[in-house]
Amino acid sequence: ELWLVAPRTFPHAEATAMAAGAHDLLARAHVCTSIDEALTGCRLVVGSSVRLRAISWPQLDPRAAAAELVTTAADGPVALLFGPERAGLCNEDLDRCQALVSIPANPEYGSLNLASAVQVLAYEIRVASLTAEAPIPPSAADHLAATADEIEGFFAHLEQTLLAIDFINPARPGRVLRRLRRMFARARPEEDEIRILRGILTQVDKCTRRTGGGAL
Repeated sequence: ELWLVAPRTFPHAEATAMAAGAHDLLARAHVCTSIDEALTGCRLVVGSSVRLRAISWPQLDPRAAAAELVTTAADGPVALLFGPERAGLCNEDLDRCQALVSIPANPEYGSLNLASAVQVLAYEIRVASLTAEAPIPPSAADHLAATADEIEGFFAHLEQTLLAIDFINPARPGRVLRRLRRMFARARPEEDEIRILRGILTQVDKCTRRTGGGAL
């Protein structure tokens, strides 16, 4: 499936002209207003990125990323996230990812254009799906990975609680939260684990209100 986030123009005659043999894919494309809307329900989000980041995310090569996506797809929707042609994914986009995939290329031409990157990674996913044991059994109901929207709900709650107990600077909350996101991306929490963490945060919130706010 193709999901487009806030495209400048869609449908577009140029896209249709270049979609040789894929007109049906364009016809079924979903258009969303935000990345969060596009990723709702996804149990794994892998972002395509070539740049090294100040805070490193879990890294996968194309083959490993494809295998992980195909395996997790047995439990529900998964997503391979690409950024715009010129700038790629920004840090806020990468916050929504559990891992990054980078295509090894000639160091002198390290950045592939968007079409080439999609082609390479789509091929790897196709190979992984053909070579996987069929059918891939789904995870047990109590071991399902948390969905993207469940994770975003947790982080919104976490930020609110950390602000309430004066743990993070309200003027610059992003640095600490981004490091926490990296930690949870490595852990790949399950739905039940996120519910437990939300319960802990709710109890902290209650205690904070009883003590009048501020650090506990």
